[in-house]
Amino acid sequence: MYVARASVFLLIGLALVLAVSFPGIAVVHPPDINPADFTPRQEINNQYFPLPVGTLFVYEGTKEGVPTYDEICVTQQARVIEGVLATVVHHRSFAGNPRLLVEDTRDWHAQDIFHNVWYLGEDTIEFPSGSTEGSWESGVNDADAGFIMLANPHVGDQYYQEFARNVAEDQAKVLSTDESLIIRGVSYNNVILTKETSRLDPGAVEYKYYASGIGFILGVTIKGADERTELARIGKCSE
Repeated sequence: MYVARASVFLLIGLALVLAVSFPGIAVVHPPDINPADFTPRQEINNQYFPLPVGTLFVYEGTKEGVPTYDEICVTQQARVIEGVLATVVHHRSFAGNPRLLVEDTRDWHAQDIFHNVWYLGEDTIEFPSGSTEGSWESGVNDADAGFIMLANPHVGDQYYQEFARNVAEDQAKVLSTDESLIIRGVSYNNVILTKETSRLDPGAVEYKYYASGIGFILGVTIKGADERTELARIGKCSE
């Protein structure tokens, strides 16, 4: 784990050299992708962001008082992005009662040899508008991949999750590594808490919680909106 942590700090340290400032937010460019740091496999087994192929994560919640429902399938499909084999994760978001599909997204993730999980882009479409705003791919139109989860998160770690200028610029900061939660009767300890922000939506702040061996279990928007999403169940998908 020491090697993994040292490698993460080296990458982030190099990125900090490229830091530039925007009003109200520090923008730290993520490091470049090096295909040699990845293996030709789809295995993503980061402790706090595992993505076993064939797994279905189901989330329920509310957004501005409207019920929401999300299905996230870790598919068997793969896509090569900047020389890296990425796992295709199919995310469908529904809202209302009865449920209506409001967004259909295919995210691309890959884990490096140090166990950092990268976010290499997404292909998304909103309904009923048909808008594809928010879609991006690392290496296309000067977009850069970011980290979705570090190998060994520590309080104070701050990193880009994605960087496509004026399209997707989410950042995360680790606030805690020892949270305790009870969600739907299940107790979770040593939970990672991150704060997510974006220059594109400076009025919004979201807290996200990640449990060991499971991954994302809870999201709460604490500023800029009234939204909460929690893990409802884990199953299997067939894609």
